Amino acid sequence: MFATYINCFAVIIGSLLGLLLKNRLKSSYQEVVFTSSGLVTLVIGISMALKTGSYLILIFSTVVGGFFGYALSIEDKVMSLGMWMERTLGRGKSNEQAAKNFALGFLNASLLFCSGAMTVVGSIQAGTTGDYQLLLVKSIMDGCMAIIFSAAYGPGVMASALFILLYQGFFTLAGGVISPILGEGGINELSAVGGVLLMMIGLGLLDIRKCKTGNFLPAMIVAPLLSMASPFLNSLMKSFGI
Repeated sequence: MFATYINCFAVIIGSLLGLLLKNRLKSSYQEVVFTSSGLVTLVIGISMALKTGSYLILIFSTVVGGFFGYALSIEDKVMSLGMWMERTLGRGKSNEQAAKNFALGFLNASLLFCSGAMTVVGSIQAGTTGDYQLLLVKSIMDGCMAIIFSAAYGPGVMASALFILLYQGFFTLAGGVISPILGEGGINELSAVGGVLLMMIGLGLLDIRKCKTGNFLPAMIVAPLLSMASPFLNSLMKSFGI
């Protein structure tokens, strides 16, 4: 868990630096921050999505996961949690827009920091072999992105450190069991769907299209499941001459 603690610390420090930067920025320059973070997020998302081993798995997992997410109203619940956190920390003095920005920062930063293969692979390596190198590299990257995101969204980005602790901690502690189940293909598909979610965030930051990204979170569960089931489905199709 040592590397996960370092990762959380890096995000907190990066967020604090971003908040200092935001307070010193003129409102006219804030568009530069949103445009830059949107473009960088879009590039990261595309590079991750292109690593998929099957575009059919990618599209089906995104669609099916989206159906589940919208049925469960996941984004609304996450936003409500983020707004509650902001009001609690602000002792009820904050306005509605500040609470919304806090919730968006918490949600989008959590997705950014935890959707890639580095998170899963690095956590599993740390838990099974004690190799922290990948997570330490990720910590530096996350700290840098936290500066940009907190300058755009505010203190909600700092709260994503809690999600990192829970998510990476889970894969670190359960890595020995999860790794052989997911396999390389499952991890790649999970990362590819994460890339699609990052693309949604990037489009939102660029004010091209606002997506309820949180509603597509179940796709990150569906994707590795479809990847694990694909050999069976392929053999079944061959048996029927398809």
